[in-house]
Amino acid sequence: MLDDLKYIHQKDAQDALGVVGKQWQQLQQSYDVPAIDGGAIENVVLGGMGGSALAANMLHTWPGLTKPFEIVRDYNLPAYMNENTLFIASSYSGNTEETLSALTQAEAKGATIVVIAAGGKLGEIAKKKNYPFYELPANFQPRMAVFYNFAALLQLLEPAGLVSKGASNELHEAAVWLSKHVDGWRADVPSKSNQAKQIALDIVGKSPVIYAGAPLFPAAYKWKINFNENSKNVAWCNQFPEFNHNEFLGWTSHPVEKPYAIIDLRSSFDHAQVKKRFEVTSQLLSGKRPHPITVEAEGETLLEQLLWIISLGDMVSVYLALLNGLNPSPVELIEKLKKALA
Repeated sequence: MLDDLKYIHQKDAQDALGVVGKQWQQLQQSYDVPAIDGGAIENVVLGGMGGSALAANMLHTWPGLTKPFEIVRDYNLPAYMNENTLFIASSYSGNTEETLSALTQAEAKGATIVVIAAGGKLGEIAKKKNYPFYELPANFQPRMAVFYNFAALLQLLEPAGLVSKGASNELHEAAVWLSKHVDGWRADVPSKSNQAKQIALDIVGKSPVIYAGAPLFPAAYKWKINFNENSKNVAWCNQFPEFNHNEFLGWTSHPVEKPYAIIDLRSSFDHAQVKKRFEVTSQLLSGKRPHPITVEAEGETLLEQLLWIISLGDMVSVYLALLNGLNPSPVELIEKLKKALA
């Protein structure tokens, strides 16, 4: 099925495969926005939901932040916020009600405000009130515009001294590197030679559970979201070593024939004890859960590994959608929910 190009083009009507295969280009997007003064900034809070918060997750892995940084996926903001807080309102559509609510509170607290959106109400507010506005290219699904958002965040935070100097340049170089590695996952590459298709074939009919250490956990979370939205598949994720302190025991009370697919995302940058935990965990849970699919991240740098593993997961989730007989792009139920809540 995954080698039938006619079937793929028929089901993938919005060309999700083409979009995710070209996401490396998003990392080179430039935004002509005046730099903010980061001298008085004591902490950063980003309000965002779903795909609009994913890029912020990546910041915790690379390049790292020089000030406290919190992601708020809710209507309400932390009490500690004040005039020394940088608040980033991130909503791809620009109409996310939780983010709009948070923006109103950030204004009341006197925070420095920056908007990242493709338009919508947030875009209108940013233009009306002259907030720095990183306007993302339109007509993408939020989960498929994460790299646009990531580039915007770096171009916002680096001049303000909130991430390490040179991060944007390193991102451009990594994008070129990534462009040379995604071709092996294209639709016209047969399953026998296509890692993304092979993983999708291994997990079809099951619920994926993705595990990673701290360096790749943002990728594990994105795999989870991709399986939910692209594949319309229930999926979960967790992080080592936290997994060993609770969820680890959850696999022990039932037989191995569970309807799950375990996916371990491994990095050479994992802590030495986390590497050991992966191995010991597999040994102790042998016969109690399905054998994990291990994916070793490629790349010499942490950034390369993070981008590579995210891009692979994007492709896997689209192929899984096709195996499920579904168009990966639409999220009709979410749109119905938004209308019902409005």
